[in-house]
Amino acid sequence: MPENKSASFEASLARLQEIVTELEGDQVDLARSVELYGEGKKLVARCEELLGDAEKALREAGNGVTAASEPPPAASGFDDLEGENEIPF
Repeated sequence: MPENKSASFEASLARLQEIVTELEGDQVDLARSVELYGEGKKLVARCEELLGDAEKALREAGNGVTAASEPPPAASGFDDLEGENEIPF
């Protein structure tokens, strides 16, 4: 059965929030802080992996067209600035 990556991402993100909340508390000793930091680093890496997989899937589904690969839309309304290259604000 394939892994539910969305659920895995959401669960990882929720656990990261729990870690942040615990670390922000004033009752965490150094050893526990180091343990939580290590767990958090692993969760961040997992989230980045899942996001990369999702981005790849979207790119493949859209035949390689993503917002990042499209050129920005041309600025409108600035063509009549009499040759100035800067935005007037």
